[in-house]
Amino acid sequence: MAASGDGKAAIAPPEDRRQIKKAARLAMMEISNMLSVPMALNAVVRLGVPNAMWQSGSNSPLTAGELLSRLRPTLPSTASPENLQRLLRLLASHGVFAEHLAGADRRYNLTEVGRTLVDEDEEIGGISYAPYVLQHHQDSLLRAWPLLHEAVRDPAGPEPFARANGGVPAYAYYGGNEAANDLMRKAMWGVSAPFMESFLDEYGVTGGFEGVKVLVDVGGSSGACLQMILRRIPSITAGVNFDLPEVVAGAPVFPGAISDPLVLSFWGWRMTVSTLLVCLLLLKWILTTWMDEECKLILKNCYAAVPAGGKVIICEPVLPEETDGSCRTRALLEGDVFVMTIYRSQGKERTEDEFRQLALAAGFSGFRALYFDPFYTVMELLKE
Repeated sequence: MAASGDGKAAIAPPEDRRQIKKAARLAMMEISNMLSVPMALNAVVRLGVPNAMWQSGSNSPLTAGELLSRLRPTLPSTASPENLQRLLRLLASHGVFAEHLAGADRRYNLTEVGRTLVDEDEEIGGISYAPYVLQHHQDSLLRAWPLLHEAVRDPAGPEPFARANGGVPAYAYYGGNEAANDLMRKAMWGVSAPFMESFLDEYGVTGGFEGVKVLVDVGGSSGACLQMILRRIPSITAGVNFDLPEVVAGAPVFPGAISDPLVLSFWGWRMTVSTLLVCLLLLKWILTTWMDEECKLILKNCYAAVPAGGKVIICEPVLPEETDGSCRTRALLEGDVFVMTIYRSQGKERTEDEFRQLALAAGFSGFRALYFDPFYTVMELLKE
């Protein structure tokens, strides 16, 4: 429907209306069947298809039958190349694989998107996004999605994950399930390492680490990201992995560049880091699962922990102000709903302005957002 010259809405001709309705119905069919896409992705990762395609870098186009013979562990003789091809076709339509068609012969290899699923980058630990795919599609998580409406109906109650898993929240579930926790660590490292490479390259250029001697990684888990920072930024003489006592208890002593064990100190939440004269606090993916008032309290504690001239760095997904159909916007909004479903119904991603207001409310005088990464944003909070 468009506006006419006299300002009134013009009604589309009947044939145009029919075409519009047909397109609308087709769009709804695609949206309704969209679950097929992540589950097909999960299936090919479980089968080991990306690594079989990559073939140590040759990435030669292969038929589904050729791929089946290269999968490890070996599949039974009853494995279906036809069904594998159906998965490959669907994922090719979403840019994960490239299809090469010659008559009835279909061959597939990895696109740049598909290559994110391959353990090929030895410089940063041979990481890939494959564990992230598997982590997102565990049975315990999938059970939560049919209960997503409960996050709207009763946001103060248990989040959908807890409702679907006997009242156990996600973090408690990971803490009590060694296999799930290990997969989570691999998934987080898989997405963290490329971001940290970009962060260290770009933030260092802006002089962000100038004058920083002591850095605390809040919620640093295994300490892998802190290890990357200390190896790349020699001017930082002490790094603290600040996490729950049971988490840091198993954190390794870093080899190579970290030769003096006193350079790297591991502390639990019960320790007082303000006595260390911390120059920089780093918070990666911490604020997402907290409500605004809780975030203000967290940031006020951070404000108190750094001296005048110190700073807090927040690395979080930042939602766009306006909604569009771009890949970035969709990825960010999907992540926001994932948080609502799995971690906390009232936890949320935020816009840049919402983060700015939280920082000002906590007492910080300076705020800037740096968009080094297409998904995660680096926000710098300064204390005068």
